[in-house]
Amino acid sequence: MPGLLQSKEMEGSELIWLEALRQKGEAAFEQSGIPTAKTEAWKYTKLRMLNADDFEFPSSEEQTCHCGCHRHDGEDEHCHCEGHDCTCHVDFPFEGYVLRFKNGAFVAPHPKLPEGVEVMTLMEAAHLEEDVKAKLGKLIELDNYPFAALNTAYLEEGLFINIRKGVKLEKPLIIDHLARPQDKNLFWNLRHLIVVENGADAEIIENYRYRGAEKSRYFANIVSEIYVGRNAKLRHYKLQDEAFKACHLALSAVQVKADGNYRHFCAQKGADVGRNEVVVKLVEEGAEARVDAAYKMSGWATLDTTTDIRHLAPHTKSEQLVKGVVDGDAKGVFQGRIHIAPDSQQTEGRQLHQALLLSDRAEVDVKPELEIFADDVKCSHGAASGELDEEQLFYMRSRGIDADEARQILVEAFLDDALMQVEDEAVRIWLKSVLQ
Repeated sequence: MPGLLQSKEMEGSELIWLEALRQKGEAAFEQSGIPTAKTEAWKYTKLRMLNADDFEFPSSEEQTCHCGCHRHDGEDEHCHCEGHDCTCHVDFPFEGYVLRFKNGAFVAPHPKLPEGVEVMTLMEAAHLEEDVKAKLGKLIELDNYPFAALNTAYLEEGLFINIRKGVKLEKPLIIDHLARPQDKNLFWNLRHLIVVENGADAEIIENYRYRGAEKSRYFANIVSEIYVGRNAKLRHYKLQDEAFKACHLALSAVQVKADGNYRHFCAQKGADVGRNEVVVKLVEEGAEARVDAAYKMSGWATLDTTTDIRHLAPHTKSEQLVKGVVDGDAKGVFQGRIHIAPDSQQTEGRQLHQALLLSDRAEVDVKPELEIFADDVKCSHGAASGELDEEQLFYMRSRGIDADEARQILVEAFLDDALMQVEDEAVRIWLKSVLQ
C-alpha cells in the first residue's frame, strides 16, 4: 500500500481495545487525508512532500544501536563508539535520566530511576497497566487532528511515564530522539503517555536530533498525551533540530486539573517543515498553563507553532509568549487560540507573538484568536513583526562591533525574552546555545 498508510505488523494486536483504537485512527485518517491549503488549520503550512509514495518504515536493524557501550544498571560505564551511529553518544550540560530512541524505536535499557517514577514502553504498559487503557487516546479528537489519527493507526512505539502521587523528581527525564535515516526516506510514529499524579513535581525534556546527511528526508510523527493532576507541576521542554529536508509534526495534548501547573517551551531550529502543536485543557479551578516558544530559521524552512488553550473551568490562567527569527526564504507560522468556555469566570488568558524578519523574502503568517463565552475575564492577544533596528546597528558599529556580530547580538537579545521563561537555568543555557 503506497503512501503513509501502509500494511504493518504491530505488537499488541491481541489486545482488542488497542486494535479498536488503531482502527479508529486509520478510519479517521482515511477520511481526512493529508491537509491541503483548503484545510483551515493547515493553510499556512504546506505538506506537499508527504504526498510522496516512497516512505518506508525503519527496519529493526535501522532502529538498533551498535555502539559497543558497556552498561551497568542502565548507565553508560564507558563508550568505545565514534558517535556516528550511536544513540548513547550525546552530552547534555546537565544531569538527567536519559531515555533513548533511534529512528522511532526505544533503545534499551533505561536508567535506574528513583522510587515513585515508573517508565516502560507503551506496549509493555498496555499489557500491564489498566491506567493506559483508561487514558490512551482520550485527549484527542481524531477527526480534527489528521496526523494524530495517523499516529493512532500505527500506535506502537513510545513510552508510558508515570510520576506517582507526591513525588518530587530532582533531575529531569530526558527523552533523546536520534534520526539516522541513511539512504532511505523513513517514516515513524511515536506515542508517549505521561501521567503526573496529584502533588507530583517533574521536568521532562524532549531532544530531537539527527546524524548523517544534512538533506536526509524523513517524517517523524509524534503525539504525547499528558495528564497533570491536582496540585501537580510539570515543566515540559523541547528542542527540535531535525535535518534540512525532514518533516517533524508533533502534537501535545494536555489536561490540567485543580491547582495544577503545566509549563511548555519549544525551541525549533531544524527541518524543512516543523510543526509543534500544543492543546491544553484547563478542566478544574485553579489550573494554570504557560506555553512559550522560540524559533530561528533560514533557507526554505517552514516552522509552525500552533496552540489551543481551553479554559473549561473558573479561576484558570494561561500565558503564551512566542518569538521567532526568520531569514532567507523561510516562513514562520503562529496560530494561537484562547477559548473561554461559558461559566469560566475570573479567568485570565494572555498571548503574544513577535517575529524578526532578516531578509526581504522572509515571511511570517500569524493567526491569533480569542473565543470568549464568559463575562468576568481578562484576556489579551497581540502580534508584531519587523526588521532589525538600524539605529541600534549603527550605534554598535560606531563602537567597533562588526556588522555580523552586531546582528547576532541583537537577534540573541530579541529571543532572550522567550528563553527566560525556561525556569531551569541549565536547560535555558543549553537551548540558547543551540539557537545561536
